[in-house]
Amino acid sequence: MTGGRLAAWAQLLRVSAVSTVPGDALVGAASAGRPPGRGTALAAGASLCLYEAGMALNDWADREEDARERPERPLPAGRIRPAAALTAATALTAAGLALAARTGRLPLATATALAGTVWAYDLRLKHTAAGPAAMAAARTLDVLLGAAATPAPAVPPARSERALRPLGAAAAMGAHTLAVTAVSRRETEGGSPAVPLAALGAVGTIAGLLARQRTPLTVAASATYAATATRPLAHAVLNPSPPLLQRAVGGGIRAMLPLQAALTARASEKGAARDQGSGAAGSVSALALLGLLPVARRLSRKVSPT
Repeated sequence: MTGGRLAAWAQLLRVSAVSTVPGDALVGAASAGRPPGRGTALAAGASLCLYEAGMALNDWADREEDARERPERPLPAGRIRPAAALTAATALTAAGLALAARTGRLPLATATALAGTVWAYDLRLKHTAAGPAAMAAARTLDVLLGAAATPAPAVPPARSERALRPLGAAAAMGAHTLAVTAVSRRETEGGSPAVPLAALGAVGTIAGLLARQRTPLTVAASATYAATATRPLAHAVLNPSPPLLQRAVGGGIRAMLPLQAALTARASEKGAARDQGSGAAGSVSALALLGLLPVARRLSRKVSPT
């Protein structure tokens, strides 16, 4: 494959945003009360495949719209054939489900629901009022996939806590995704400042709730999350033009990394008293996610995440 074709596929698959995907599995594992293991790695692999399937399918479904609004994209520019993008989306979906199946029935069921949500969003829901909620549901399911693929702790928490902790972490990722997706719907045309303002409020609320866990790593990750998302959103509030809305969306996507780090650290610090190994592994995971942020920034300068 030539350099030009590689660049086209990198643009189609939004490789600059890929780093935000494996963290969902780490959040799920930490919220389930266990250090990441084989199941977590398989869940992360499944998530990556399904995410990239969604990127390819998105451009296949929007190829006529992109020919009008973004003719530089690989499909309308003729650098990738539509049939190749659809084939990639199908193959990546199958690969994601196969990886999830290796971890058990519950992860496979969760991955199947996630795949269905991705395809429904790209083919039907994206341009409807349900679009942002569908995208938020996909991120929520992605975190739950990581939790489902993680074996139960040796000393499990109470049943209510075992159910609520993954749901709470997944809901936080879903709420952030909902806010960013709502902003993205106007990124090619511009719009009202009300939408980025609402997203700014959502980011502040999530960061504030996380910072209540007054431990150094959680507070640092929460502050990094807020800083990464807030500045471009504030600019979009002042001037909701397409370039600034696109920057706000890009910042919101990158902010998923410190948000995942904060959620992982928070869950690990809560579970450390029960399982010291889980707490240490969660801290390492959180630091690794924070370390990916500058990498994501550099990649976004070469390949747009939107």
